[in-house]
Amino acid sequence: MSGGADSLALLALAVEAGCAVTAVHVDHGLRRGSAGEADVVRAAAERWGAGFVALRVEVPPGPNQEARARAARYAALPAGALTGHTADDQAETVLLNLVRGAALDGLAGMDPARRPLRRLRRSETRALCGALGLAPVADPSNDDPAFRRNRVRHELLPLLSAIAERDVVPVLARQADLARDDARVLDDLAAALDPTDAGALAAAPASLARRAVRAWLRAGGPGGAERHPPDAAAVARVLAVARGEAVACEVAGGWRVARTAGRLRLEAPGG
Repeated sequence: MSGGADSLALLALAVEAGCAVTAVHVDHGLRRGSAGEADVVRAAAERWGAGFVALRVEVPPGPNQEARARAARYAALPAGALTGHTADDQAETVLLNLVRGAALDGLAGMDPARRPLRRLRRSETRALCGALGLAPVADPSNDDPAFRRNRVRHELLPLLSAIAERDVVPVLARQADLARDDARVLDDLAAALDPTDAGALAAAPASLARRAVRAWLRAGGPGGAERHPPDAAAVARVLAVARGEAVACEVAGGWRVARTAGRLRLEAPGG
């Protein structure tokens, strides 16, 4: 819980739904007064009879600070923690992934598994807080145009809605659901493909071969299951090795993929 409207609404709704709730506040220490926001979360938890935990993480200065802060926050949270992301957050994520060049999985947006508010709008969580007399924390970084998500939120989405002459947030959220359904079918099909069998990869439909390689690299190599999947260029290089156009290639972080006797193998840095 950040103390914003979305997380406060999540707390209230979770308690009212009969859940055993613990509110977890993570302080990144990135702006003055951030430690005091824990008091807002603590007070809300006490009001609703929920548990409360305050955590502190260190995020060194440097590039991609927002992404690194998010990674540190999720690493600190207990397994299975629920978050207050709304349909607006999902729409923003879809657009961010689109301009980043993400394929079908990116257009599927955030996994809904731990996001019970994904059908609600940000305006609804604010209205709920108002009705309950809760005063959300106002995070000034949410208005900082230095962050790409804020420009999507305050500039791109209103412009798209104006062009479409309709609210595009529900449209984007629905498209994410459809893309996720399609991605799951492709995942099931790709799971039957052995990504270390060069001949099988070369003969498989390109969409399945790419998906099988991506899952293989993410599970056993440079990415790790909790990180972003490998980029399209790395996957293409691996498929070139499978087709016999190269005997080995670099993927990321010093890792390599090599082919011997028709089999692909992952080689760790320095291995």
